Amino acid sequence: MNNQKIAEIFNEIASMLELSKTSNIFEIRAYKKAALTIESLPEDVSDIIEKNGIEGLTELNGIGKALAEKINEFVKTGKIKKYQELKKKYPIDFKNLTRIQGLGPKRIYALYKNLKVSNVEDLKKVIDEKKIRSLPGFGQKSEEELEKGLKLLESSKGRILLGKALPEAELIIKQLKDSGLVEKVVLAGSTRRMKETVGDLDILVISNIPEKVMEFVTKLSEVENTIVIGPTKTTVWLKIGISCDIRVVSKESFGAAQQYFIGSKDHNVKVRQIAIKKGYKLNEYGLYDLKGKIVASEDESNIYEKLGMEYPEPEMRENRGEIELAKENKLPKLIQLDDILGDLHVHSTHSDGLNTIEEMALEAAKLGRSYIGMTDHSKSEYIARGMDEKRVLKYFDEIDTLNDKLNGKIKILKSAETDILKDGSLDFSDKIIEKMDYVLASIHTNLNMNKQDMTKRLLTAITSNKINIIAHPTARLINQRQPIEFDLDKVFQATKDNNIVLEINSYPERLDLNDENILRAKEFNLQFSINTDSHRVNNLELLRYGVGMAKRGWLIKKDVINTLPYEKLIKVFKK
Repeated sequence: MNNQKIAEIFNEIASMLELSKTSNIFEIRAYKKAALTIESLPEDVSDIIEKNGIEGLTELNGIGKALAEKINEFVKTGKIKKYQELKKKYPIDFKNLTRIQGLGPKRIYALYKNLKVSNVEDLKKVIDEKKIRSLPGFGQKSEEELEKGLKLLESSKGRILLGKALPEAELIIKQLKDSGLVEKVVLAGSTRRMKETVGDLDILVISNIPEKVMEFVTKLSEVENTIVIGPTKTTVWLKIGISCDIRVVSKESFGAAQQYFIGSKDHNVKVRQIAIKKGYKLNEYGLYDLKGKIVASEDESNIYEKLGMEYPEPEMRENRGEIELAKENKLPKLIQLDDILGDLHVHSTHSDGLNTIEEMALEAAKLGRSYIGMTDHSKSEYIARGMDEKRVLKYFDEIDTLNDKLNGKIKILKSAETDILKDGSLDFSDKIIEKMDYVLASIHTNLNMNKQDMTKRLLTAITSNKINIIAHPTARLINQRQPIEFDLDKVFQATKDNNIVLEINSYPERLDLNDENILRAKEFNLQFSINTDSHRVNNLELLRYGVGMAKRGWLIKKDVINTLPYEKLIKVFKK
């Protein structure tokens, strides 16, 4: 795909421009904005050019004539001259080095200039040799943080984000359904359980012509090569960087296969132990009695029923207590995507978003949302075009005007993603805070504070009586940045005592809070808000990932405030 490669090049150009004295912040933002647009396109840029020429590209958000010409240059030649010139000046692997926590373009260049670090392997070597600690602006603590970031990057090899794996799996499943070769097809494995990262894909199929199914799969455009092809199982390597197993299962065994291939290893071991105690044998083909007769196999819910258990939803099947609850018929009725009525963390062109407030609101309305909370960045987020107090007042005026214009089609709430500063104070004055419908606050800077100081920082903000929601509470980026360190129990208790809501951020790189932290927070009877942190219209569909995380954390509808209608939600904020 041209899109991904061009987006990577534009991001690298932006990184290199940050090092150039002749560049300006607007040019850097333009490349980053264009990268976001391109990587999210549903069709390849080459198809757009073929249909509508370069002019078709300029109709895209954030793509002007100059950038459109560079995209066209890549489609035609596989290269971009500006990128080639910059790479000669900066022969550095910005793509992978910027994935390491604590490394921005300027620090990367400092490492290159002083220690000839141009890639991840070079970085690993100078860390092992303890050379970074002596550099001006780094020191021993920086070296240790970079070592942690490097280990995090290396630990993520072989796994990709759920947000990349799930759409790929759904695309393959759709093609199988449309092929006419299968009677039924379902997703299994960790992707079906909505784990935040995925090592491979598992797809189960019912078909009376398995050979043709296997041949069809190997010829899909998503497949890079075939690892093994067999009569009932084929494994292919996908271009996104993971393998995919396609298994053809008999109709009679389909339920047993789902039970076997959806649950985690620990969940399945425990379920099989229950089967043995009850005088059964359970495997991927069915539940059998001692005489070898099938008791249940076609429907997985029947298998759980025969074992004296409620049916646990796939997201719960991790052996974290769900089996005991299932035996007692006490499984929670988990929250569903349709329960969510609005999104309370959305960005627009007023900061670093790609679409206007109106565009975001109208798209949210199309998706069936009844309200949307606009939360563009506060002034401390300079690189994200954070709003100062003068700009935020105009922002609120625009929201008021749009609410009149939309006339109830969707309600837009006034807020801002307000930075929690190093001392725990907020990035806006009380005068601005009072004009918000609710205050969504988050941490973006000074992420390496020690546990005690970070806890104090959060507690200061929480007890200020000024905030309603803490966004992406641990500030992590999956496979890129470790969560900030703070005393979870102290912060969760203070959050409870001060009627503050914790966000479950649906952005695939964040998924923050994660499932384990949600389970822990639930013990404090906290309230949650599942939001997208959208920066463009198609981000609004990311809500399903946050709901998946909420289900993995066993949340029910009443745990989540944006399941409430607008009138009740406002009362929650006022309280």
